[in-house]
Amino acid sequence: MKKLLFLFFVNAIFCSCIDSEEKLPIKETPELNYLALGDSYTIGESVHKTLRWPVQLSDSLRERDVPVNHPRIIARTGWTTADLLKAMDERLNDEKFDLVSVLIGVNNQYQGRSIEEYREDLKEIFRRAISRSNSGKDGVFAVSIPDYGVTPFGKEKAEEIRKEIDLFNAVFEETAAEFDIEFYNITPISRKAATDPSLTATDDLHPSGKMYTLWVQEIVKEIAEKTSGGN
Repeated sequence: MKKLLFLFFVNAIFCSCIDSEEKLPIKETPELNYLALGDSYTIGESVHKTLRWPVQLSDSLRERDVPVNHPRIIARTGWTTADLLKAMDERLNDEKFDLVSVLIGVNNQYQGRSIEEYREDLKEIFRRAISRSNSGKDGVFAVSIPDYGVTPFGKEKAEEIRKEIDLFNAVFEETAAEFDIEFYNITPISRKAATDPSLTATDDLHPSGKMYTLWVQEIVKEIAEKTSGGN
């Protein structure tokens, strides 16, 4: 009888331990918030919304076990740096983000805006991007301006466009370095569209979803390493 009581007592303790373990809360990794700032290239003009490069980047990061939310995109076709600054004033409140990307400048070039204006606007965009980042400059990155001179739309002025895009990108990279922000140069990839029509969207100007995939493949590893939980 004593033996049965002892076994019952041990069994009761064992069961209570299992119950208490099962009731422990499961610790979940909070999802990271991503803000993408830019123009037609960021909003993905002429491609499906699932093929926009910030969306593809978020998907690729999740595949690497980096829990990133669907990106908050502030971008529109035709926007210059001044337009983006105005939109940031209007659309952002006190939100903070774990990741912030900046790709802006092609419309400054296309509209003949000065390189000096571009530089000064970029500085303000970077200041604001850093202030919106939970980890300061470490959570911000820049993506270079692609060369649309290789597209059917730009081919008649291909050499002129190439030179100007290179000039704007030089200022873009210099300004990013001034703020100690990572700069990813996807411009060489964009120039592959000169020999591969599938890399240009149906509007004969903007990148296709396939092109955006190439951009993401180029940068995703380093961005995953920038974020907590990256592999």
